[in-house]
Amino acid sequence: MPPKRRSGGNTQRKEPKANVDATDEKDKTTELSVKKHEDKDAEFVALCESLHVTDPVCDRAWTLFKTVQESLDEVGDAPKKLWAACLYVAVTDMGVACFTLTQVLRAVGLNVMQFLALVRKLDVNLDTISTKVNSALTRLEKGYNTLLALCQRFEKICKKIFVSDGKELATLRSCWTLFLLAKGRALQMEDDLVISFQLLLCTLELFIKRCPGGLLQPLYKSSISKVPSPPQQTSRRNQSKARTRPAEPAMDVQLLETLCKENECNADEVKNIYQTSFSAFLASLDLPKSLDVSQTAELNRQYEEHYLRSEDIDGRLFFDHDSSVVPPKVDVTQVERTPKKNLPEDESSLIPPQTPIKTAMTSIQQLRGDLSSGGEQPSAALLTYFNNCTVNPTQDVLKRVETLGRTFNQRFGQTVGPGCDTLGKQRFDLGVTLYYAVMESLLKSEEQRLSVQNFSKLLNNATFHTSLLACALEVVMAIYDESSFKSGGGGGEAGRCFPWILDVFDLAAFDFYKVIESFIKARPTLNKDVVKHLETCENLIMERFAWTMGSPLFELLKQEHEGGAAEQVEAPANYSQPLNHNHTAADLYLSPVRPGHRVLPPDSPAGPTSLPAPPAASQTPRQPKSNSLSLFYKKCKSPPPAGAHRKLYRLAYMRLKMLCSYLLSSHPELEPIIWTLFQHTLQHESELMRDRHLDQLMMSAMYAICKVKAVDLRFKAIVTAYKNMPNTCQETFKHVLISEGQYDSIIVFYNNVFMQKLKTNILQYASTRPPPLSPLPQITRSPYKFPNSPLRVPGSNNVYVSPMKGSRMSPGIMTPRSRMLVSIGESFGCSAFQSNRFQIINQMVNGSDRSFKRALDMGTNPKHLKRLRFDVDGQDEADGSKSGGDSTLIQKLAEMSSARSCIQEQKLKEDADARKE
Repeated sequence: MPPKRRSGGNTQRKEPKANVDATDEKDKTTELSVKKHEDKDAEFVALCESLHVTDPVCDRAWTLFKTVQESLDEVGDAPKKLWAACLYVAVTDMGVACFTLTQVLRAVGLNVMQFLALVRKLDVNLDTISTKVNSALTRLEKGYNTLLALCQRFEKICKKIFVSDGKELATLRSCWTLFLLAKGRALQMEDDLVISFQLLLCTLELFIKRCPGGLLQPLYKSSISKVPSPPQQTSRRNQSKARTRPAEPAMDVQLLETLCKENECNADEVKNIYQTSFSAFLASLDLPKSLDVSQTAELNRQYEEHYLRSEDIDGRLFFDHDSSVVPPKVDVTQVERTPKKNLPEDESSLIPPQTPIKTAMTSIQQLRGDLSSGGEQPSAALLTYFNNCTVNPTQDVLKRVETLGRTFNQRFGQTVGPGCDTLGKQRFDLGVTLYYAVMESLLKSEEQRLSVQNFSKLLNNATFHTSLLACALEVVMAIYDESSFKSGGGGGEAGRCFPWILDVFDLAAFDFYKVIESFIKARPTLNKDVVKHLETCENLIMERFAWTMGSPLFELLKQEHEGGAAEQVEAPANYSQPLNHNHTAADLYLSPVRPGHRVLPPDSPAGPTSLPAPPAASQTPRQPKSNSLSLFYKKCKSPPPAGAHRKLYRLAYMRLKMLCSYLLSSHPELEPIIWTLFQHTLQHESELMRDRHLDQLMMSAMYAICKVKAVDLRFKAIVTAYKNMPNTCQETFKHVLISEGQYDSIIVFYNNVFMQKLKTNILQYASTRPPPLSPLPQITRSPYKFPNSPLRVPGSNNVYVSPMKGSRMSPGIMTPRSRMLVSIGESFGCSAFQSNRFQIINQMVNGSDRSFKRALDMGTNPKHLKRLRFDVDGQDEADGSKSGGDSTLIQKLAEMSSARSCIQEQKLKEDADARKE
């Protein structure tokens, strides 16, 4: 039976026109009229004609070229490459299909990455490159990197499967083309690396069992099953069709498992892909059991149609190593390299490089191995906690998981592709296993601290369970999509990046924020990339997602101000408090939980459980203080007595400090002034953050202060420097809310909104008596870092200090003298002055009280978390909470005093030895 033909072009051409489905009449109306463009460069018009662009596209691209011509150095005597970039921006903004990316690359002789870099350089003004174009560039770059990684892995796999005698090239080319076609038709998201690789294994399985035995290596030749597939039952009506049409090849389980084992891929997931997406794709092609030349040509024709419709890169060029898709070679001498470590002889073996697919497969294996002891149902220990509650939450938990599972699977299938619901169920089951494991770890920690087993209030909180499950699923999806580690999520792209899971579960970002830190500390086996990803999600919430319309954050702020709890600028001591606070998940989900009074120490005459005196008749009762608001935003005036842990202010100051280092290094006196205005805006004008981004207020505050201080700094320079900061996107300064439903650039926002709201406050900094400056927050180490993570030396670009590895010199076997040694890799002479300096550095590094909750040995049992409060005055429904905070504080003070004495004694001893010498 001849193969089915798809509607569209009927003949194959080397570089056909992109809009192959257009009618003849439409082609006549969209043809380029050369006479209309006599005012333009003749070579530019010729390029437009070769790419089949329309008159409006030609006009818009030429206008863009004239705009950026004077600002770019790449023009020179050969502006053809810049013309191509302008044409791409024009067709993307206008949404017309004139040419593919491959066609324009070949027209000007550029590489993909070179072309994308050139297009991004066109953004000389705030409105040169739209957010639509920027999103298209991001999608193209991710798709290119995915195809490049897949093709490189395909070539490595094929060397292990096929005998290299030159005869296998045609088979490999057909296999790669069939995979490209399957990926384009079966997947909604073609840049999904893991699912695409699993689909590639399915394609290889098909070609291996159809390939002659003489072309196969012994391993795969012996892996092909000899047992014939069971015959498919057909109705009498379809028996005639079954005789003429060959049956679709059944999945060879043994061969597929061999492929999965050799490539460290989960066999169950690949089988699922095969049975759902790949089998349906093969049925639509109706391929015979042997692929001859005519069938290969048909595959090329069908892929040609798909590639032209996508206006993307021709994936077949990766197999041909075409110059337009091969990454440019980087001169090793120009790459900044870190110093080579002095490894012992037994550790000198080279570690193979981690490719994107290898990294993803390894992370997935680690996740599955970590969860192998868990299950998709609550464990016996967890059920015991449920049974001990005043109101047993078991049935609610199970029903909630079932309901959210159906929702997740449906949305996952809509995002990935048809028939992928079952694949979503596999991911969801992994997330449920992690969800139960983290919940059990949290409850065990609290039981050890409080000697309490009744956690009814927390376990019957639906928001807590939904947030915890969402966090577990975010971890699973981040591991399966390694690109989210690099992009940081929240890029606004359609897909499953954060905050997609919040939309699926209809969960407020502020509620999700409350569980992140406790989740990380309760699961010390999470790798660094996952921890960094969750920390990035936390920052994204503080920067943007917690401030969206309808967020519970605004309701908490309203209650605070109505209750008279609006804070004043706090003392410098409160800003310098460490990041280790006592608020955890239970505190935050049950807040507000405490009245705003001070808990007295145990030796106080009133006792530790004294209640505040009743307010006078004329006084308005204060609202209970919100723990979640204290942690996120406000000042905590209730226990712990050390002060506040205000992550928002610290994040805001870190980003401001980075931007100041780019732009105002010659005006360091302006940084505290800008911070004062920035902090005042966040504290007293929080409505400006509604549906906006933290960085929008930061850039506006910087411009305002520079304006009143007569420092020449324009928004163009601010935006240019801002784009070089990590975790930024152009939408932040190009798409700012002005009024309801109206968006414009950051300049319009500053003039029409920011300046109008804060004009009086801004002008105060130009007077001779400016307002007092706010204290600068202390930039402390992130609580999520590993204990052995390198610390960057302040003021340096590429200098880091790391504690010595335990395998080389364990603290347990080190002598007091060896603990003071400096391990840098070379001698620094015998100078007593230098020796003392380096010994002091080692004393600070080795003597610091580091947390070992995230030890390198992943098999060790994690320590329970500190001070997890559930109810008023730190007690749950069951009365039995323990108070160990004061004794712990006394112990820490004693340890600090002892350490200080030891350091002073050591220094005196070293000075005496130096004088003797």
